[in-house]
Amino acid sequence: MSTPTTPRGKVTSTPATPATTSRAAASHIIQSSPHYATTRRHSLYGVEDRVVIDPGSRIWKVGFSGEGRPRDVFHAGGPSGGSLWSLKRASDSVLRAEEDKLLELRLQKALRSVFHNSLLTDPKARKVIIIEHPLLPIYIKDIMARILFENQVPSISFASSHLLSLFAAGRITGLVLDSGHLESVALPIFAARPLFPHLRTTPMAGEKLTSHLRALLLTFATYVPPATLSSAANVPATSRATRVPQEILTDILVEEIKTRCCFVGGALNVSNADFRDVTPLTTASSEADGPPPSDNYDESEQESTASSQAETASEFSETTGLGSSGTNREPVDYLQAICSVYERHSTATDIHVQVTPPLSPQPGTGLGTLIIPGWIRERAAEVLFEGGDVDESSVAEVILDSLLRVPVDLRKTMASSILVVGGTAMLPGFIMRLQTEIVRSLTHGVDSTGPSPRPSPAASQYDRYAPLRPLIPYFAILNNPSPPPPATARANANAGKAPAFVPAIMSWVGGSLAGALKTGGAEIAREKWDEAVIQQPADDDNSMDLDIDSTPQKRDIIPDWTRSPLAMGAPPARPPTHPPTVPSTPRVGA
Repeated sequence: MSTPTTPRGKVTSTPATPATTSRAAASHIIQSSPHYATTRRHSLYGVEDRVVIDPGSRIWKVGFSGEGRPRDVFHAGGPSGGSLWSLKRASDSVLRAEEDKLLELRLQKALRSVFHNSLLTDPKARKVIIIEHPLLPIYIKDIMARILFENQVPSISFASSHLLSLFAAGRITGLVLDSGHLESVALPIFAARPLFPHLRTTPMAGEKLTSHLRALLLTFATYVPPATLSSAANVPATSRATRVPQEILTDILVEEIKTRCCFVGGALNVSNADFRDVTPLTTASSEADGPPPSDNYDESEQESTASSQAETASEFSETTGLGSSGTNREPVDYLQAICSVYERHSTATDIHVQVTPPLSPQPGTGLGTLIIPGWIRERAAEVLFEGGDVDESSVAEVILDSLLRVPVDLRKTMASSILVVGGTAMLPGFIMRLQTEIVRSLTHGVDSTGPSPRPSPAASQYDRYAPLRPLIPYFAILNNPSPPPPATARANANAGKAPAFVPAIMSWVGGSLAGALKTGGAEIAREKWDEAVIQQPADDDNSMDLDIDSTPQKRDIIPDWTRSPLAMGAPPARPPTHPPTVPSTPRVGA
């Protein structure tokens, strides 16, 4: 049989069974579902791929292990975007029981949505990994475990969110800052062991930013009501502008403005002279209160708005900690000073947002216009870097306070391996500004992180960050998108070297990786939970007469680092097998 030749004279071979070859190659291709961008196939009754749930106070991220991103991200509190729980809890036992019952109903609805709406899977055949926050209350974990085990989940694993975030970055040692909705928590991790005693936290997070942004919009933004057919051509929009009614700034609108319009500007070198140049305000009807009222702005509405502006000014001063001791100006005067300084240094443009008008009778029909000043978009996040009182440190101070508690021999390693995660960290420019503020806090003797020249609470007594000042060349953030020029080889090896995952899903990606490697932490089997439920006394009032040691409680099954012993560190060095030989000295006179 003659072999065919190409025009260039090269010999080619014809495959004997081309159909068999293509069929064999096609058999190794796993066809993914057309509804999901994944190459993995999930069977209905399979247990290999675990369900990974990252339950936040507002937003939940759910999916299967082994995948690179969650299947669904949704508001667990409903369309309004409310929080499932908060940092406060009722002190009265009756009110606390009612709050727990309402929380259980919300969690039950959210978990049902996870399996039946988001993942479309059977809870009886899927092991679950719950990514827990280090400060998540034990009663919330108990409610989650009870709901899942009532739905016949095989097992539940609780894993630390900070540790899983570090796993997603490909590291086992580092300092993780998780800036979420309720609080920002810094936790150092060494050799995959969270150092919980060195944990530091602050309420400067997404909720504080939202309330601060709302106060700025009520004080300095402008609202243009819808115009009538007669006034649209005769009355300009500037003459119809009024103050912003509180009914317009709903939680959904403020959250939309925060996530889509705001960003973090660079650090400003503001001195006391910039504030002295601003003329203090003496009347309440000055320029700081908003644009002048128009003809269709009646006196009753003006009085109600003036009272709301007074409440807003007090709320703003409490929220940001500005206008307190150290100044003789009124809060509104001081806010106007800040507004003038920020407008002078801001280059951001104003944004016009179409909003739904309030329910009160309006002169026109249609949508109103909310004018957001550019300096608010750029400087609303300054509250996170300024800090408040002694208990409200800034996000940069939280990292430095945690480094102060770390042993001296680990500080350089932790400073060069900082990882920033969380939903608040998704603000554009947040990570770059954080590194700048860390360096500024170490190089200045006063707290110059904000526009206010107020001294640090401990600056008058001692320089608390003096031991960390030699670490300035070593500071590096693993997921910094544009790191500064590195000063040391260690910083060059770590700065910006983390995978380009979104900071909000870093912990979920780590949980997906841990579930695929079957290392999701200690599992709580359903049989063990059922056994503890049977042995637990039914009446809690009569349980005081029983022996506590002989009756295991359900809460003892759920892992809790505040009550359980911490993980052991590195193993001790082995003693030498043979003792060292000491050379003998010759005796005198021998």
